[in-house]
Amino acid sequence: MTENTPLDARFSPTGAPQEPRDAATQQGRRLTTAHGLRVDETEHSLKAGPRGPSLLEDHHLREKITHFDHERIPERVVHARGAGAYGTFRSYGTAASVTAARFLAEEGKETRVFTRFSTVLGSRGSADTARDVRGFATKFYTDEGTFDLVGNNMPVFFIQDAIKFPDLIHAGKPEPDREIPQAQSAHDTFWDFVSLHTEATHMLMWAMSDRGIPRSYRTMEGFGVHTFRLEAADGSTSLVKFHWKPVLGVHSLVWEEAQLTGGADPDFHRRDLADAIAAGAYPEWELGLQVMPDTPDETFEGIDLLDPTKIVPEELCPVQPVGRLTLHTEPTNYFAETEQVAFHVANLVPGIQVTNDPLMQGRLFSYLDTQITRLGGPNFAQIPVNRPHAPVDDMQRDGMHQTAVHEGRAPYRPNSLGGGCPVASGAAGYVHVPTPVEGRKVREAPASFADHYSQATLFWASMTPVEQAHLVGGFTFELGKVGEAAVRERMVANLVRVDRALAERVAAGLGIDIAEVPEVTDDGSGSSADVATSPALSQVPQEPDRIDARVVGVLADDGADLAGIDTLRQALADQGATAVVIAPHGGEISTGDGSTAVDKALVTTRSVEYDAVVVAGGTAGSAVATDPATTVLLAEAFRHGKAIAAWGDGAEVLRSAVDADAPGVIAGSGADDVTHGLVTALGMHRSWERLATIAGV
Repeated sequence: MTENTPLDARFSPTGAPQEPRDAATQQGRRLTTAHGLRVDETEHSLKAGPRGPSLLEDHHLREKITHFDHERIPERVVHARGAGAYGTFRSYGTAASVTAARFLAEEGKETRVFTRFSTVLGSRGSADTARDVRGFATKFYTDEGTFDLVGNNMPVFFIQDAIKFPDLIHAGKPEPDREIPQAQSAHDTFWDFVSLHTEATHMLMWAMSDRGIPRSYRTMEGFGVHTFRLEAADGSTSLVKFHWKPVLGVHSLVWEEAQLTGGADPDFHRRDLADAIAAGAYPEWELGLQVMPDTPDETFEGIDLLDPTKIVPEELCPVQPVGRLTLHTEPTNYFAETEQVAFHVANLVPGIQVTNDPLMQGRLFSYLDTQITRLGGPNFAQIPVNRPHAPVDDMQRDGMHQTAVHEGRAPYRPNSLGGGCPVASGAAGYVHVPTPVEGRKVREAPASFADHYSQATLFWASMTPVEQAHLVGGFTFELGKVGEAAVRERMVANLVRVDRALAERVAAGLGIDIAEVPEVTDDGSGSSADVATSPALSQVPQEPDRIDARVVGVLADDGADLAGIDTLRQALADQGATAVVIAPHGGEISTGDGSTAVDKALVTTRSVEYDAVVVAGGTAGSAVATDPATTVLLAEAFRHGKAIAAWGDGAEVLRSAVDADAPGVIAGSGADDVTHGLVTALGMHRSWERLATIAGV
């Protein structure tokens, strides 16, 4: 035995010399450890003595297993299920009159961003399409520091005071005795809480509407929720609300579609985002501001701007576009970037200030506090996705996961040993706007916070009849999952104060006699007949939107009109959409003139994967025409209000499954005859007339 014999080969667990391993075992599989050493990672088959193998001597095994055992960090308590992307924000320069923030004020200025979308209640493994609020958080890496706009897809929230936030989330999360239901609010504790906290009524209208089940992140509005204070270069201030307007329009799923999608593709929204970016159909939003005077009472048209349960209708204060966000790059690693990104409401830049909104004030504490626990210490800003793109020089030192190597002897100020460095930025940096404060400090809400119903009524009155039907369905489904009769009745009583017709329709669906609901009185707010409306709240488009990255399923089989399929495919591609061929089998379908690839076998797909369905000519009498899955696919698309088309004898297949004369169903003798109507119908997102007929309104 020589000095070069490996230690584990020289001695057995009992201390007796071992025979050298054979050459094949010695060579093994060469790998590199985290320390840069070339090591032999074999089966770790150390020879066993009387006491068994000494696996703990194998430091390579211990290093690998130990790292694996510590790979998980606490997931977010809320917004755990998310997807993100990098992009660019380009300023129009139109905000220069209200803010000194350079990334908004300078025309044409481009700023790198990272945006994360998310659900609120569900765990990381839950489905994308659950009825829920969606997070819409954007990190602007500006040259003045990082600005985080941490918002939602709804402009209001359930509560007015941050002290209630833990209670809201405890009520909405799975009930603690059985840890169910996952990622949904349709259960007793949530509705018990919100029925007792009537300030949540306005937010419930948004959540139970189609807004709670968006079609995609790309067709979802975003809102800063709170009122911010902007400071211009001349020192003047304004109160503003931030809005993200999707270039593709605002669209949602219907309820059955959302449920089916959760089973067929629980990653539906994150897949849609990734596929759109990969296809070059980059998601885009315009950032807009509602700008209001910074008055001492901080109100506008009688609306308390510090109440996070209130909106300012766009008809009273139009949204002014100030820039465009384009998401164009997928993260390289989900954990390193999307999971570790840390947003904070207090990440502000000169020209943007917070206000005394009591919910916002609580968020200023909570975001920083939770990141320290979740990401292992105070240095989470050094993680690449969180690192500012502006120069940073501070006196913060040490702590867990410190990766910076700070220089200098004097991490304090003032100092003489370090030449006084680092120096405070002073007026060139972030300076809080002086605001006068007077009055008594008490724990109570202002009188204006007591109005819990007027804007809920405004929302209801602004919906089209089919949207109202969907809203009624949302309340009925969720309350139908509540076991306690008293909770259901209390919530119906609250809805009476929004609109009596709404309450009566929900009560009818629940089998409740509204006349017997306790404490239901007509206090003058029980009808929306005379309430002003806000058309901007409706999602029904007035004209077709763009159809970038929309997907059209084309049912076909051997013998189908392949030239017509090519015509349709090209017409959709010209509009940025995609045609997917669905057939009874995989591989190819063919005719005497050629063949084309099958993208989806009928047995592997569902209607929810497509924004429209087309039956190709030449399919009558084929296997696709007689397959029951075809009927299911067409019937589902029909119920969900999607565009449906057919040409040639494909109309016979269509007619056998659905009412071919219904609104939004298009037929023609050739593919050319249906392409224009199909593109237009896709731009309207759904046949709202057909949905209204299905809903009986």
